[in-house]
Amino acid sequence: MLDTFKSISLSHKTAPLRVRELIALNEDEAKRLMLRLRDFFGLTDLLVVSTCNRTEVYYATEPAAASPNLNADIARLLLIEKGLTDTDTYLPYFQFFDAHNAAVRHLFEVCVGLHSQVVGDMQIPNQVKHAYQWSADLDMAGPFLHRLMHTIFFTNKRVAQETSFRDGAASVSYAAVELIEELVGENQNPNVLVIGLGEIGTDVCKNLEARKLNNITLCNRTHAKTEALAQKYGFRVADFANLTDEIRRADVIISSITRDEPLVTPLLLKSLNVLTYKYFIDLSVPRSVDAAVEQIPGVLVYNIDHIRNRADEALNQRLAAIPQVEAIVDQAVAEFGDWSKEMIVSPTINKLKNALEQIRKEEIARHLKHLTPGESEKIDKITRGIMQKIIKLPVLQLKAACKRGEAETLIDVLNDLFDLENQTSDEPKRTI
Repeated sequence: MLDTFKSISLSHKTAPLRVRELIALNEDEAKRLMLRLRDFFGLTDLLVVSTCNRTEVYYATEPAAASPNLNADIARLLLIEKGLTDTDTYLPYFQFFDAHNAAVRHLFEVCVGLHSQVVGDMQIPNQVKHAYQWSADLDMAGPFLHRLMHTIFFTNKRVAQETSFRDGAASVSYAAVELIEELVGENQNPNVLVIGLGEIGTDVCKNLEARKLNNITLCNRTHAKTEALAQKYGFRVADFANLTDEIRRADVIISSITRDEPLVTPLLLKSLNVLTYKYFIDLSVPRSVDAAVEQIPGVLVYNIDHIRNRADEALNQRLAAIPQVEAIVDQAVAEFGDWSKEMIVSPTINKLKNALEQIRKEEIARHLKHLTPGESEKIDKITRGIMQKIIKLPVLQLKAACKRGEAETLIDVLNDLFDLENQTSDEPKRTI
C-alpha cells in the first residue's frame, strides 16, 4: 500500500501572532524536531516548514502503523520541544490534515501562495525550498517527497509565468519597498532610513532585506528592538536623538511611528539643504510626516493612501487570478495523484519482471553448451523481445487499474500466478 501523507498546520488563519511566535522554529530546531519525529514515530518523507506566518509538519507513514491520534501526538511533541508543556491549551490552534489527498493539496496551495497572509507571497517558495533542503540534509526525503516537491516547484513556475498572481506589491510594506526602486532606480543602492519598528516597520525591514537593499539605517525609541533587528538583517543603528542628521544623510525615509502629531515637520528640516531628491514614505496613521515638508525644494512625500492604492490594485489583480491558479494546481495535483497511485504497483511490476527474467535465464542456460557465441547472442535477443511483449499488457493493465482504484485485485492475481511474494523487487532508489 502507498504510504499515507498527512500534515499538521498552525498558521495566521488559525492562531494569533503571539502564539505563532511561540511555536516558530529556526533551522536547528526544525532539524531537531525531524529527528525526534523519525525516532519516536518512525515517520518518513518529513518536511517541516516554519515562517513568521505558519509552522507545519508534513510526513508519510504506513497506514497500519499510524495511530488514530498521530497528528495530535506530533503537535504535542512540537509544543514540548518549544517548552510549551500545557499542550491542551495550544492544540486548538492547529489544523490537522488526516487525508492523504487533502495534505498533498494543502502543500501545493501553501507553496504557490494561495494561503499566504499576503496572497501570492513570493517568499514562500524559497522558504519551502529551504525546508526541503533540511529534509535532504537529514536523508528524510524519499522518492515520494522528492517527486512531490519537484512537481510543486514546476507548478509554482507555471503560476509565475502564466498568471498575474505574482504581479505587483500586494502588502503596504512591500509596496513601500517596491516604490523605492521606482523612485531611485533598480540598480541603485540608496541610503534608506527606517523610523519606527512596530509591526509595519518590522515588515518593511524584512522586505528591504529580501530585495537586497542593504544600505539601511534603523531609528527607533526602543533601542533593544532596534539592535535585534539590525543584527538579524545586518543593518545600521542610529540614535533617535540624531534624527535630523540621519534624515540629512538619507535618500529615502520610511516612517511608521505612532504619535498624535507629525514627527517630521518643516521646522525639523529647516536646515536641510537638499541637493538631490529626498523621498519620505509615510506609513503612519495619523501621519508622522507633515505634508507641508513637500514645500521644501527637492522633497517628495508619499503617504499611506498612496501606498495602499498601489497595494490594493495589485491585490485585486492577484485575487482575479486565483481561479487560473487553482486550475493549474488542480491539474498538477491530479497528475501527481496518478504518479502516486502507480507507486503502489511499481514493486509488483519489478517482481514480475524479475520472475520472467529468471525463467528466461534458466532456460537459456540449459542450451548454451550446444550453441555457438553468435547463436547465443541471437537467442538472448529474441527471448528478451518475447519477455518485453509478454509483460507489456500486464503493466498497462496494472497502471490502468491504479487510476480506477482497482490495483489491489490485480496485484493479488499476479502474486498468486507467479509466486511474486518470494521475489525481490530490486527497485533502484529514485532520485528526482
